[in-house]
Amino acid sequence: MTPDQPEQVFTYAAPALKFGRGASREIGYDVRGWGARRALLVTDPGVAAAGHAAGVAESLATYGIEVVTYDAAHVEPTDASLIEAVDFARGAGTFDAVVAVGGGSSIDTAKAVALLTTNPGELMDYVNAPVGKARAPERPVLPLAAVPTTTGTGSESTTICVMDVLALKVKTGISHPALRPRLAVVDPALSATQPAGVLAASGMDILCHALESYTARWFGSYDAKAPEQRVPYCGANPISDLWSERALGLLATAFRPAVRAARGEDPGDGAQAAADDMALAATFAGLGFGNAGVHIPHACAYPVAGRVRDFRPADYPDAEPMVPHGMAVSLTAPAAFRFTFPAAPDRHLRAARLLDPAAAGDGADVLPAAIAALMRDIGSPNGLAAVGYDGRDVDDLVAGALQQQRLLATAPRDVTADDLAAVVGDSMELW
Repeated sequence: MTPDQPEQVFTYAAPALKFGRGASREIGYDVRGWGARRALLVTDPGVAAAGHAAGVAESLATYGIEVVTYDAAHVEPTDASLIEAVDFARGAGTFDAVVAVGGGSSIDTAKAVALLTTNPGELMDYVNAPVGKARAPERPVLPLAAVPTTTGTGSESTTICVMDVLALKVKTGISHPALRPRLAVVDPALSATQPAGVLAASGMDILCHALESYTARWFGSYDAKAPEQRVPYCGANPISDLWSERALGLLATAFRPAVRAARGEDPGDGAQAAADDMALAATFAGLGFGNAGVHIPHACAYPVAGRVRDFRPADYPDAEPMVPHGMAVSLTAPAAFRFTFPAAPDRHLRAARLLDPAAAGDGADVLPAAIAALMRDIGSPNGLAAVGYDGRDVDDLVAGALQQQRLLATAPRDVTADDLAAVVGDSMELW
């Protein structure tokens, strides 16, 4: 390796995967195979009420594993909610494994528990710089099995734990390979019960995962790195491309019918197939972006979610104001991909036609138009103004996005504050 040599190595990692209807009922067999005798099950009140967590707990108990349940995971975790979960786990004795049942919020909460019940220090020691100290784990974290009940976050595949830091009104996270779950158990029978609003928001997270990783900076465009310098997000590469392309193809045929079915409308033939394909698309996109990375829409989404004032989305159980993560990511996506188009026109056009085979044209607006059409059809808010922002918020949202340098570094073009201001300003209304 020489200082001016381009990178020639990319990395790929993924959890063990079990996929299919009924897979969650087998998890006791899998966790017992790790030698676990006592497990902490992490879930949220809504998932617990739906009975999904109880089914997983029953499977664990069937294989002789003592289960302690924490059912207070916060939807869209905060630093305070993660600390509460860690304190509960620390006070509940010693565990051999953690099992998360729920959306990305429950899985990310479980990651924090797995880390901080085995390693010294406090939460902010491990949070990404510059918000936290970016401390690396010194000891092995508890093995984690993740059972997603929503289709979208990809947390069951990734090395990231995301949270809102309340005092700073910023969304950030912890990023380290040790946080990747050991096992992802994807059971479409669980995610098929999502309300329409949750499905629409989490499905847009799938879409943005696939699009951002597919259009991310190519791994070979970075300077060469020593092994210890490589990070989980290595840029677009031949393997992540396969996952992203397949996810986009599934979304093209499954997303609209799945949302119609969740609304109680006639989705046409194949409602169950659409639900299964959404779960598969989420899995594929997670396996792609968990290695390639994401960029501008996710960087912008953190302050959009973290600075929310009064918006309350449909079909989410918490009464407090929130912009769900997948919704927050999607709101700046059309403008973001219009900005990144010059860096890789062919990739943007191919992505547009995977998402909408009828997409015509060869300019920067083709992919944004395909995204906006999908958002309109599934009932997404029409831009940032629809969730409570206006032109007076642009500078504040840009400042929050600029704190996400780990993500912005993955963008295929260099991104300045003025560029982000243009993206945010153009995202106030999408159609």
